[in-house]
Amino acid sequence: MKVVIIEDEKLSAEHLTVLLQKIDPAIIVMEYFDTIKTSVAAFREGLNADLIFMDIHLADGNSFEIFNQINLDIPVIFTTAFDNYAIQAFKQNSVDYLLKPIGLQELEFAIAKFKKQQKSGNKDLISSIATAYQQLNKEFKTRFLVKSGQTIDTIPIDEIHHFETKESLSFLVTKKGNHHLIDYTLDQLETMLQPKNFFRINRKIILNIHSIEKVSTYFNSRLSIATKFLDTDARIVSRDRVNDFKKWLDN
Repeated sequence: MKVVIIEDEKLSAEHLTVLLQKIDPAIIVMEYFDTIKTSVAAFREGLNADLIFMDIHLADGNSFEIFNQINLDIPVIFTTAFDNYAIQAFKQNSVDYLLKPIGLQELEFAIAKFKKQQKSGNKDLISSIATAYQQLNKEFKTRFLVKSGQTIDTIPIDEIHHFETKESLSFLVTKKGNHHLIDYTLDQLETMLQPKNFFRINRKIILNIHSIEKVSTYFNSRLSIATKFLDTDARIVSRDRVNDFKKWLDN
C-alpha cells in the first residue's frame, strides 16, 4: 500500500509512520507534505497513492481547500484535533478519521475500514468528505424572531429551554416558561439548531442540553429527563433515540 501523509507537525507525521510500519511493514510512505500549496502542486504533477492521511489544519489553511483546487479521487483518512461534534460529522458520513494523539488500535481500525470501502469504490467516500465539510462549516441560528401581540421580539438561542409541537403547531419555550408560536416544524428546526446544544428527544420535543437537570432510566429501555416545563410523557426519550441521546450527552 502506497501512502501520502499531509501533516504540518513533524513529530505527528513521524509517529504516524512508525505506527503504520508496526501494522504492516509493506506500507510505503511515499511523500510528506506540510502545506496546501505543496500538496496541490504534487498531485497536479501526477502523484498518486492508495491512501492519504490528511491533517485538517495545515500551516497555510484548512486542508479542505485541497479539494477545492484539484479533483482528488484518492481515499482520505483525516487526522484531526477537532472537537467531538466535528468528529461525529465525519463518522456519520462514513469518512475515516483519527483523533490526535493517534493510537495503534484506532489506526488499525481506520485502515481496515479503508480496505472495506475500497471494494465499493472511492466516489462515495469523496462525496461524503464534501458533505462533512458542509456540516462543519454550517452556520446555525443564534436567535429567533417571535411575535407578542403587536410586538416583534428576538429571543437569543441561549434563552431557549426547548421547542415543542402541539396539534400541528410549533412553539418556542423560553427558560422563563414563556411560549411563542413559531413558523418552523421540528424537522426544520433540527437543521437550524447547533446539534451540540439541542437534541430531539422524541417526536414532540427538541431540548436544550442546558435545560437537563437529571437523566434517569425508564421502563421499556427508555430514559426520563428531569427538567422544567415538560409533563411526564414529553420528557421521555424515545427508545429509538436513546443510544444517540447518550452519545450526545457524552460529547
